[in-house]
Amino acid sequence: MPVVVVVGEPLDIEAVVAAARGGTVEVSGAARDRMLASRKVVDDAVASGRTVYGVTTGLGSLANVRLAPDDLRTLQHRLLRSHAVGVGAPLSDEEVRAMLVLRAHVLALGYSGVRPLIVDRLVELLNRGVVPVVPEQGSLGASGDLAPLAHLALPLIGEGEVSYQGERMTGAAVLDRLGLEPLQLEPKEGLALVNGTQALLAVGLLASERARALAKAADVAAAMTVEAVLGTDRAFDARLQALRPHPGQGASASNLRRLLHGSPVMASHRESEHLVQDAYSLRCAPQVHGAFRDTL
Repeated sequence: MPVVVVVGEPLDIEAVVAAARGGTVEVSGAARDRMLASRKVVDDAVASGRTVYGVTTGLGSLANVRLAPDDLRTLQHRLLRSHAVGVGAPLSDEEVRAMLVLRAHVLALGYSGVRPLIVDRLVELLNRGVVPVVPEQGSLGASGDLAPLAHLALPLIGEGEVSYQGERMTGAAVLDRLGLEPLQLEPKEGLALVNGTQALLAVGLLASERARALAKAADVAAAMTVEAVLGTDRAFDARLQALRPHPGQGASASNLRRLLHGSPVMASHRESEHLVQDAYSLRCAPQVHGAFRDTL
């Protein structure tokens, strides 16, 4: 059965990784209700003639410029085009899929004023294997992944580039192949699509997941090496590890004890005194691996 990830509800690292690696994504019913409510706030503000930055006004130095009603939707499309200025090699498919699920999730929380249609289309891209081409350089970092998210969103309106079934093509071409119409953005939706830090979060999250796997692999390598050199597991004794208030060290030592428990290789020389102690790289493995774990 495919993994199903529900956006708009509590989301953890494991769920994002699952979606990035091909899991199916859905939108919760409660999320739809929240998005409809927040969209009504935007529609009411526009209808009442209120001044709202990036919705009824320009952006940046044009914040004090009031837009004509006919220009409100045009601004949102131009915002995506003007900010899609990333450079460099594209992010991996896995990283972009993580971006998609994270962006869909944030919008589905119901605080961004977008229609459910926007999130539905992001989720549809994910589930149908469409991966926007997002250059890896150009983010403003904590001030916002404006450029990467603009590239991520362009295919929604039939622009930009995507990777689909091993082929690189335009956003317009993939929508045509899938039988989808380009979206016409409503006031605020372009701004909502690019305002966030989901590019850095996606890259960091996947790097963290790989690092956690590496931490486990390091313990496995250490345990196998201890066996190979007919070493001892005495240095990993729980009583010794408890003397230091370092949780990572304790976790690594515990893992090493578990990996070596019941090993016939270890049992074959447990009472031997052929070696007083193992090399630093082995007997201090919990300290080294533990510092890495604590950093994670």
